[in-house]
Amino acid sequence: MKKFRKTKKPNMDGINLLVSILVCYPELGTVSFEPKDESLRLSFAFKGVPSGSEYEEVRNLLAESILAYHALEGFFGAKTNITLEAQGNTSFLHISRDVHTLSRGEIDLITALIREHFGEILIMELANNESSDIELETAQAEVIDHMIGNLKINRVTDRMIGVREEGRVMVFNK
Repeated sequence: MKKFRKTKKPNMDGINLLVSILVCYPELGTVSFEPKDESLRLSFAFKGVPSGSEYEEVRNLLAESILAYHALEGFFGAKTNITLEAQGNTSFLHISRDVHTLSRGEIDLITALIREHFGEILIMELANNESSDIELETAQAEVIDHMIGNLKINRVTDRMIGVREEGRVMVFNK
């Protein structure tokens, strides 16, 4: 007799969050969720490797900006980890944030700082239609706020990674 395994339903809140973040922020190459420490990892890809001093300067600016943002929002005790990974002539800046103190406004801040400091080397996939659809952006922003709120309340057990490839966004369980 053949046994059938019961497949676990994917967590749609987590999937929708990763998709919405990648749709709204073309600066991001990947976004992943780690349930072990309940963190979201935002990864930016660069054509080239920033110098050590340039990386340290931006890392310190990001850390201080995140702390200042949290102070203004009334959040304390946020967990932030910023690392640079070099692979040949490409590098990746990873920013890990705990979901309990993360907000869409903070993601806006982080992506703006990365674009400002690494715009020339930032690998960014532009949308096919350059005109901005304000209604779509507003709807996606609301989805991001809602899904981050859900992750703060409901525990997600799946490790997930969202990637952007050739105009598509895909999410996988790791």
